Amino acid sequence: MDTYQVYTSEMAATAKLIKTASYSSAAAKALTGVFAEQAQMAGWAAFDAGRYVESRRHYKTALSAAQESGDPGLEGNSLAFMAYEKADTQTAAESTRIAGTRATPRVRALLHERLAWTYAVSGQTSATARALDAATAAVNEPSHFPEPDWVFWVDPLEIDIMAGRCYTELRRPSRAVPLLDDALSRYDDTHSRDKALYSTWLAHALMDADDPERAAYVTEHAIDLASGVGSVRPGERLRGVLSRLSHYGGPEVAAVLERARG
Repeated sequence: MDTYQVYTSEMAATAKLIKTASYSSAAAKALTGVFAEQAQMAGWAAFDAGRYVESRRHYKTALSAAQESGDPGLEGNSLAFMAYEKADTQTAAESTRIAGTRATPRVRALLHERLAWTYAVSGQTSATARALDAATAAVNEPSHFPEPDWVFWVDPLEIDIMAGRCYTELRRPSRAVPLLDDALSRYDDTHSRDKALYSTWLAHALMDADDPERAAYVTEHAIDLASGVGSVRPGERLRGVLSRLSHYGGPEVAAVLERARG
């Protein structure tokens, strides 16, 4: 929630500057682009805190500002944020169409992986695989122009994580478990919020693979990682994992359920 207040304060400062300062048309587009980025981050922070009404409002603001700035990557990313929250395949596909080949490789990788997610949630296996292939190709493509700051975190590891999450949603544990095992082994525990969150998909995939003992171990580590994290999403995901684990027996499962109750 602290980051949400930071982003909304930055938005307000930029909006005031846009309204009161004098500048060239080129500077106006650049400032509007900055405002769109800030609105996107405010929307994501609100979403991560469980404030979904605010997140949707900020994403709509970001989309309008991105369109005004003339940046197809920013416009596509605004749509992708909206699509990701509601798993809306039509909006996600529109985000990749708008960005097209004009966006840089990492931007296209991000938009295609979010498109893959919406396909996975709706159970479309072939479409998911095609979108993941497009994301992988894009993230490995050399960029001839500087990437925008807001995709600094998009790399092959991120695509592997998303692929594992997608195949978990599709109930394909034979694909999901190796992907998530490898990716999470390369993910440092200092990224506690993200690793806790992504570990919940591995736990579900392990249960789909009929390995509740290892799912319990992964869940226990995720609980450790999520302790003290401000984001509500790891906690929400962990509650779902624990509910499903409660249908299994065994000492490993009993131990993690007891710990969660405590």
